[in-house]
Amino acid sequence: MIVKGLSRQILVAMASVTVAAGFLVFFGTYLAFTVLFYFSPWAEDTDDWLTGFDFIILAVLIFIALIVAALASVRLARRILEPLESLAKSARRIKDGDLSARATPGDHSLGETALLVEDFNAMAQRLQDMASDMTLWNATIAHELRTPLTILKGRLQGMIDGVFVPDEKSLHALVAQVDSLARLVEDLRTVTLADSGHLDLRLQPVRLKNEIERLVEMLDKDLKQEGFDLRLALSDVLVSVDAMRIRQVLLALLTNARRYAMRGVIEISLRVEHDQAILCVADEGPGLAPDIAFTAFEPFRRGGESGSLEKGGNGLGLSVVRAIVEAHGGKVRYAQSDKGGALFEIILAKPLS
Repeated sequence: MIVKGLSRQILVAMASVTVAAGFLVFFGTYLAFTVLFYFSPWAEDTDDWLTGFDFIILAVLIFIALIVAALASVRLARRILEPLESLAKSARRIKDGDLSARATPGDHSLGETALLVEDFNAMAQRLQDMASDMTLWNATIAHELRTPLTILKGRLQGMIDGVFVPDEKSLHALVAQVDSLARLVEDLRTVTLADSGHLDLRLQPVRLKNEIERLVEMLDKDLKQEGFDLRLALSDVLVSVDAMRIRQVLLALLTNARRYAMRGVIEISLRVEHDQAILCVADEGPGLAPDIAFTAFEPFRRGGESGSLEKGGNGLGLSVVRAIVEAHGGKVRYAQSDKGGALFEIILAKPLS
């Protein structure tokens, strides 16, 4: 109904303009010749003026021009209406829940109309992607929450029924599950806030070398017990960052290496290159599988069905890294290290002088 109404309005408007233009040309020409005849210096010396036959010829010519203009107007109206009709139909389908609807641009010579349709299609594609992502997020979050909640419920019910003794070991296991839930919720919060541009950062001048050394000092003993050797190659760089968030990034990368890398050296380096501070974390392998190397920073992205679940991960670690780094205006990328392992490179803003 809307499309038909729009078509009728445009056709009537263009036809009216064409007819009005025809009448304006006809009567305007007559009026112009009348003025010229009566006010010209030679008007009294000549009896020649437009005859009735002249008016007939003029009327026929204007009528032919009117027909040509009307046909051109109708054709132009159809060229304009085709993409607009497609746009209106697609908009109604999207309103009814069909996010796969797309409009047809039609004649690309109508630049603005074609751009309007392309923008509409881009908007529709983004809506569809967002809906798909939301569905995936809901399903994945439910999956992630189910395991610790099931364990908590089972253990607590067993203690109530007397199957399990509420000793210190059992309570520590329950606390570990609660910690897992808390970590998942905090990671989800960080990623969501960063995607919406509302991640709170407390920027201040920070010497990254000192922050890295303090964190490594805390983790060094545990990592050595698991067979890892931390090696540092740090330049003294002063950067405006949120120190707590940068520690969170480095901790996530070290935890990732701790879970998946082979026992050996983990190297942390910090340097200045092209007026940028570059923080790198590299291990000795095996690195990321080719099927996830380009999507490793997407939420809940895993190399296998349950790999990170078995090792205590929730699939959000690298997403948190990307969210925090991009909130600082930086970039994070993955490459293969010289030893065949994973190399995560964090590029931060220009260092302070």
